[in-house]
Amino acid sequence: MNCKQALPLMHEYLDGDLQGAQALELKQHLLSCPECNSLFRQMETTDALVRSIPAPTVSSDLTNRIMGSLPPVKKRKPWTQWIRRHPAVSVAAVFLLTMAGSFMTLWNNNTELMVRGADLERVIIQGDKVIVPKGETVKGNLVVENGQLVVEDDANVEGNLVVIDGNMNLASTAHISGDKIRIDEALSWIWFKLNDLMH
Repeated sequence: MNCKQALPLMHEYLDGDLQGAQALELKQHLLSCPECNSLFRQMETTDALVRSIPAPTVSSDLTNRIMGSLPPVKKRKPWTQWIRRHPAVSVAAVFLLTMAGSFMTLWNNNTELMVRGADLERVIIQGDKVIVPKGETVKGNLVVENGQLVVEDDANVEGNLVVIDGNMNLASTAHISGDKIRIDEALSWIWFKLNDLMH
């Protein structure tokens, strides 16, 4: 064993961690090397002095004072913890908000008159006005978007009437066999479009 190898073993020996063959080898080196022996004696003396110093006395309220001086821990709001625990729901909510936003932009973008129905031959279109003339019968649903629907006297509609972002004028003698739906809110329009996609 050389002096470089002996130094870390001296520390281990003083800490009480060196045993067996290594402890015996260190002792033999210390007997044969006066420099390491002198250094070891100095380390032993220093270790004994450090161990003889009494431990400082700590007041019983020291822990409480230290803990009291620390800044308060910020508590997370319960909803943020819920979001962290349910990431799939959070992603779905963001997706739905994005889709609703895109539908909202579509609501105001289209200003052209659109007319849909199965029996449009019996309908008159004048500018933005869609007219079901006197005495005519329209079979099936009639959807008018961005315009005015006028159903004249004695006209019949055998289905639903839907007016999106427009007006509906029905004569008192007109006969509608289905529902009369007027959609003038974006949320109602989204619901109508979703139902339309499903059917």
